[in-house]
Amino acid sequence: MKKRELSKKRVTLIGRRPIKVVTRALLVFWVTGEMHAHEGVHERESSRSLKLVRDSEVSIQVVGERRVIKANGLPNHKTGRFPNRNNPNEVREQSYLFEVPAKPEVAGRMTPLERQPFGVALNGVVFDPGTAEMWNGDRKWTYEALTCPMNLGLDHSHAHVQPTGAYHYHGMPNGLLEKEGAASKVKKNVMVLAGWAADGFPIYAKYGHAEAADGKSALKVLKSSYVLKKEMRLGKPHGPGGKPDGSFASDYAYVEGAGDLDACNGRFGVTAEFPGGTYYYVLTEEFPFIPRFFKGKPDPSFGRKGGQAGERGGEPGGRMGPPHGGGGPPHGGGRPPHRHRH
Repeated sequence: MKKRELSKKRVTLIGRRPIKVVTRALLVFWVTGEMHAHEGVHERESSRSLKLVRDSEVSIQVVGERRVIKANGLPNHKTGRFPNRNNPNEVREQSYLFEVPAKPEVAGRMTPLERQPFGVALNGVVFDPGTAEMWNGDRKWTYEALTCPMNLGLDHSHAHVQPTGAYHYHGMPNGLLEKEGAASKVKKNVMVLAGWAADGFPIYAKYGHAEAADGKSALKVLKSSYVLKKEMRLGKPHGPGGKPDGSFASDYAYVEGAGDLDACNGRFGVTAEFPGGTYYYVLTEEFPFIPRFFKGKPDPSFGRKGGQAGERGGEPGGRMGPPHGGGGPPHGGGRPPHRHRH
């Protein structure tokens, strides 16, 4: 059975100009397929038995000084099979209402991502990189969804489902980028807008101009400046010991100049939507995948209320330590939890 394209409408955002766009697209689940939890995850696709579910709905409107985002949290692209043996949750419609500054400002100091989504994609699905899996119940040492040994049931878009039914991205949202025509845009030397951060700054996927201030310079894949720490982790009871291998967010440290991006996984530059320049975040293929620090002040609408984001959301995720690892050595190794809780 072939997937039918039901709508040609797409979200288009032009800088700070007032807009109102609503997109509706078919949400499709593959009934068969096996997911792998590591970077480069893929599905074993089946050409039969598609289950048709509800439409994806999102509205993005600039009202005065605020960008208002309303969405039901359903993706506008095919997903993996949910529930699956490593993620027991079923995708359910949400009721998101987010507001961010239309003209965001850089704060005096960066703010670490706590127990909330980092931002929201153009299709209304949240970017939520944290997990609830921790070594020995210690929140300082949170397992990293894409590089830990556990299989968290992620699909082709590096996403899975929280107990509330909230589908959310842990890494590069491949399905969304395909819908946004990312490959075609890159060929035209146009950066790919993926969504908006909780502080109002735009989020772009992977590519940026070689010369940040020159919109005519060629695009290149931007690299994060986070690297694996070299020092061994503390042993029990303070930590399970072992060499940092990416199992935990705290296995990584920010090293200025190691890549193209700052500690917030962003930089200043010009884009098609902001020809005069702006600060923007970048989704990367390597850690942190989705940024873990805000350059501006995150809006309270992204905060979880009783374990929720917006009006409804998901289970709180973990946080990573300071960019230079100042929160103490990571607690890596050890046995991961047997039950998936995120």
